[in-house]
Amino acid sequence: MKSNNKLKIFNDPIYGFITIPNSLIFDLIQHKYFQRLRRISQMGLSYLVYPGAHHTRFHHALGSMHLMQKTINVLRFKDVTISDQEENGLLMAILLHDIGHGPFSHAMEHSIVNDISHEEISLKFMERLDDEFNGNLTLAISIFKGEYPRKFMCQLISSQLDMDRADYLKRDSFYTGVAEGNINSERLITMLNVVDDELVVEEKGIYSVEKFLVARRFMYWQVYLHKTGVVAEQLLTQTLKRAKELVEKGEVLVCSEALSYFLNSQISNGNFNNDVLDIFSKLDDYDIVSAMKNWQHHDDFVLRNLCEMIINRDLLKIKIKNKPIKRLDLQSYEEALMSKYKITKAEAQYFVFSGEITNIAYQQKKQHINILLKSGKTKDIVKASDQLNLKALSKPVTKYYMCYPKKKM
Repeated sequence: MKSNNKLKIFNDPIYGFITIPNSLIFDLIQHKYFQRLRRISQMGLSYLVYPGAHHTRFHHALGSMHLMQKTINVLRFKDVTISDQEENGLLMAILLHDIGHGPFSHAMEHSIVNDISHEEISLKFMERLDDEFNGNLTLAISIFKGEYPRKFMCQLISSQLDMDRADYLKRDSFYTGVAEGNINSERLITMLNVVDDELVVEEKGIYSVEKFLVARRFMYWQVYLHKTGVVAEQLLTQTLKRAKELVEKGEVLVCSEALSYFLNSQISNGNFNNDVLDIFSKLDDYDIVSAMKNWQHHDDFVLRNLCEMIINRDLLKIKIKNKPIKRLDLQSYEEALMSKYKITKAEAQYFVFSGEITNIAYQQKKQHINILLKSGKTKDIVKASDQLNLKALSKPVTKYYMCYPKKKM
């Protein structure tokens, strides 16, 4: 019988050919937990704003792994010692860093599971895979958790200049068509080095870092926090909350078994065991879309209208302000809805609500991007750069939004 060739090649629209480095990585990619990422949108409901943004977490994971391969080669060329075991650990950690994302990437975290982030679910998946793969992921898990003693390796997985960001900025820019977000990730990687076990960027790469931070700011305001995307994601969260509320009252909602389980259960970090993980692994974007297509015909006024809004892209109106929204600004919309449709205040608040969004391109107080000067000293990018606006980029900017129905609903 012919053995399966596991050294496959993917043709990626961003980087060209991506090679699977070994059979262990191939087997991880082939695993059903990872294949599920083909059915998880990378950018949630952003395709309602940017029609091309239909790429998935699967694309992003492979792209991040490809950039990690390039980084390892660059660092080895600069005499940074990385063993074959550490290389495998880095590749597996970055490949699986997003495996815990739920449908539409972030909506699940704020609606039908409580107090558990996608990073924590990713870790649970990795630990489960470690059991299946006879302990071969132990080093990857240590790096992913930031516990591995070689700090620069942990920084390659999670920092302000990690392979996750290096891929998603370039990839999301490509698929949305927002040219301002395009970064030269290959150039950035070429400039990486390690000093005192910390990741640094050589001085000649300073302008690439500046471009990276400015692009990140553009992408957050123009894409990730685009007001239409914000209201769409809020509506999806509200839809799942309403569905859960109805189920708790005894309503039977038509949906997949996996989604039904989470609607009928109170799941949080404390009871997210292996059985729950298996059910979670069967949940993806298609469960949610299929459910909403059914629910848009439901008798419940709130659930029906929320689903219709998303399915038909007839969303709530959203206003962005620089100051917090006053309760009085929302009250008149609530009262109008209550009067017109004879619904309760609690029901009206599914369509009239406020919140805030924050953008910080560079978290200087949390982590540093250090520049390696020709003198051999290292300096934070804000101090090393002659760009005056980099200091401004390290300050959080918060804006406030209010959502309410258009005249007709």
